[in-house]
Amino acid sequence: MQTEPAPTKVTTGAKPLVLVVDDEYGPRESIAFTLSSEFTVETADRAADALTRLKAKPYALVVLDIRMPEMDGIRALEELRKIDPYVSVIMLTGYGTLHTAQQAMVAGANQYLRKPPDIAELLEAARNQAGATHVRRQQAKLSREALAMNDALKREIDQKEPQIWQGRASVELVHDLNNPLTVVIGYATLLVEEARAVAAVDAERGRRLLEYANLVEKAAEYCHHLSENWRLASKREFALLDLVAVAREVQQVVFFGSVAINFSGLEQARIRGSKFELMRVFQNLFKNSLEAGATQLSVSMARAGDKIEMTVADNGTGMDADHIRKAQKGGFTSKENGTGLGLNICRHLLGTHGATMVLDSTAGKGSVVRIVFPAAA
Repeated sequence: MQTEPAPTKVTTGAKPLVLVVDDEYGPRESIAFTLSSEFTVETADRAADALTRLKAKPYALVVLDIRMPEMDGIRALEELRKIDPYVSVIMLTGYGTLHTAQQAMVAGANQYLRKPPDIAELLEAARNQAGATHVRRQQAKLSREALAMNDALKREIDQKEPQIWQGRASVELVHDLNNPLTVVIGYATLLVEEARAVAAVDAERGRRLLEYANLVEKAAEYCHHLSENWRLASKREFALLDLVAVAREVQQVVFFGSVAINFSGLEQARIRGSKFELMRVFQNLFKNSLEAGATQLSVSMARAGDKIEMTVADNGTGMDADHIRKAQKGGFTSKENGTGLGLNICRHLLGTHGATMVLDSTAGKGSVVRIVFPAAA
C-alpha cells in the first residue's frame, strides 16, 4: 500500500501566509501549488493540526475543505473563529449545495467555492480575502490603540480633575477629535480597497473613490478647524450660518450619512456663529443619542419671533433624574469608555453663541434636548 507523503510547506519569500486544510493529498497539494506563486503556503491534512497551527501564528487566509474525517470543516471553522476572528476563510467542498454554503457562511466563512476550484477564481478569491484579513487586523489594532488611549485619558481625568479652563478645554478637544479621526481612518481603508478595483478601469467605482476622497477631505478639514478654533479662541469671529446645513453636514461627514438621523421643520435657520464650534455641539448630541441605543434621532428647527428653536429627540435608553443631574454637572458618564464631558462642551459652546440648552429625559423612553438660538437679523 502506498504511503501518503506528509503535509508540506511551500516557502517562497515574504508573501502572505496561507493555510490549506484538506484530508485528500491530491487536491490539497494542487491548491497549495496554485497559490504558491503569490503566497507562502502551509498545508494540513486534519482540522486538529490546522487549529494548532493557527494558535502559533497569524495567517492571511485559510482554505478549508468541508468534508474531512474526525472534525468536519464546519466544526473546524467554529473552533477557528475562537482562535482568530480576523483571518479570512474560503470553504471548499465537492458536495456543493445551497444548504452547505449557508452552513459555512453562518459559521463564519468569508467565501464559498466548489471543489475543485477554477484556478483563476481561486487566485482572485485568495487575493481579495488575504487583503481583507490585513484590513481587519489593521482596524482591530487601531481600535485597540484608540481604546487604550481613551482609557488612559479617563484615568488621567480621574486622578487629576482639571481645575482651570485651559486644562479642561484641552481634554475636550481630544474628546471631540476622536470621532472625525475615526472617520478619516474608516474612509482611508475604503480608499485603499477601491483603489485596487479602479485598476480595472471601472467608472462607477472611480466615482465612489472620488466620493470617499471628498468625505475624507471634509473630515480632515473639520479636525483642522477644531484645533484652529482652540488656538484662536480669544479671537473668535462669528459669521452668518444656516443651522440646518451645519447639522446635515455633521450627519454626512461624522456619522456616514446615518439614516437614523432625520430632519424636519425649517429648511433654513439663519444665525450668527462659528460653524466648527456648532459642529462640535451637534457631533456630541448626535453621538450621545446613538450610543444610548437610539434607532431614531429627530432634529427639528422652528422660528419663534427673534429666536430659532432646535429640538433633538431620540428613542434611546434615556436617563432618570439622578443621571440627568450628574450629566449636567459634568464628569459623569454611563458609557464604558466615556469621559462625561460631552454635555459640558455643548453648554459652553452654546453659551458663547448666546444660546440656551435644556435636557429632558425619561429612563426607557429617550431624551429630548431643546436649544434656543438668537436668530440672525
